[in-house]
Amino acid sequence: MVLIRPRFTEFNDVFIPQAELDFAIPFLDEDIPLYVDPFLLWRSPGLHDKGLHQVILGAFNNLGALSKSGSHEQAVQQLILASECDEVGLGTSATKKGTRIGQAKAEEVLSLFERIPYYRDHGFRHFEEVQLFVDGIGKDRISDIACNFIKSFLIDYTAQECHALGVELKRAVVPNVYNPSSLTFEDVETEVPVHPETGLPVLLVPKRWLRHVPWINYDTYFRDFCPQDDIAHEGEELTRVKVQTYNRDNYGIVDVYVQARERSFEDCRNDPLFSQIPVLSARRKLAAIKKLPTGKDDGADIAYEKLIGQLLPSLLYPQLDFAQEQARTDSGVSIRDLIFYNSRTHPFLQELMKDYGSRQITFEMKNVKAIESKHVDQLNRYLKDNLGNFGVFVTRNPLKKARFSSTVDLWSGQRKAIVTLTDADVEQMVEVFDSKQRDPLDVVVKKYAEFRRACP
Repeated sequence: MVLIRPRFTEFNDVFIPQAELDFAIPFLDEDIPLYVDPFLLWRSPGLHDKGLHQVILGAFNNLGALSKSGSHEQAVQQLILASECDEVGLGTSATKKGTRIGQAKAEEVLSLFERIPYYRDHGFRHFEEVQLFVDGIGKDRISDIACNFIKSFLIDYTAQECHALGVELKRAVVPNVYNPSSLTFEDVETEVPVHPETGLPVLLVPKRWLRHVPWINYDTYFRDFCPQDDIAHEGEELTRVKVQTYNRDNYGIVDVYVQARERSFEDCRNDPLFSQIPVLSARRKLAAIKKLPTGKDDGADIAYEKLIGQLLPSLLYPQLDFAQEQARTDSGVSIRDLIFYNSRTHPFLQELMKDYGSRQITFEMKNVKAIESKHVDQLNRYLKDNLGNFGVFVTRNPLKKARFSSTVDLWSGQRKAIVTLTDADVEQMVEVFDSKQRDPLDVVVKKYAEFRRACP
């Protein structure tokens, strides 16, 4: 069995929660659903970030200069190279392998330097504005282009972070590294971390640069600034392409929008990789859980799993980073688990790794009146390899004496520990979450201590 949704840090034996790291932890098998927003570098109080924004902007505007000076094909090829950056693992790809834009799309982007007088005379202030003129250029392209133009910095940043964490670096070729001196892309052989299976370079990105949607984007422009009635007559469909075509001949409206976004720069913040739910929301979810009947009638089991799945990741954060909710099947029975990464930042979590080999921790949700022997058997069969020999039932009521005895027997015979969180325990976790005096994880620690006291 392999890790569920493996991450770069766990593979390299780094057990630090995401909240304590400067960079976004990459997944090994899929992308992070966030994107570099160049506006965050522009609005940064740090001179280094501002300088990197100038590098990005200078590189992009140089494409326009190349195109106009007779090196149009060179500009096209550079833009195509810049349009995908697999090494950073940002976006929505399930394979960590993206595709570049084609020749026609690159030509369309470069035409803006001729079509729009402001760009012809001054260049772009924020190259994200391309989204407002060219269909098919979205947040993923903006992010990848930005990363490719500052890839040299990302190589140095990655090496710095890896040295601090003790992560091994290997000699590898990083393709398409932009050189601001020669204004060209070059393949660079250097020391970087590599993917354990593909051997391809992995680059880390500061999480302060990441957003779900760029600050300058088509949707906010369309909603708040676009003169929709001027573009489409009543009854006509107002398509994205129609709006973008209109914008090319009416740059003044785009300029007003961009200036408004610049004035409101203080509202532009990076998006966290995980956000805890508010205390009020936690209390509402707890109240909804307590009202649910046990069993499957009227979808009570699904509602229970959904509520617990929304609640526990926030209650256990940041000691435990949430990996994912997963469905598995055992003897024809569908089972839903919550899987967490074991950060080992708490003595209890260190103990779980040392005594039970738990690199990840499984919480199995059961909306039943009473845990039965088959449930214990199912979780017992699942506890092995990287998931280790520690598991948690999240259910409505305490285990009956016979079932509790069977969990004690599992510890005695196989050194497997199964503890149970009931409605009362979840309520206590919410109370602790509200008071902020202690960590909700302490409730799990207490339940484990009670279990161990009952073991021989």
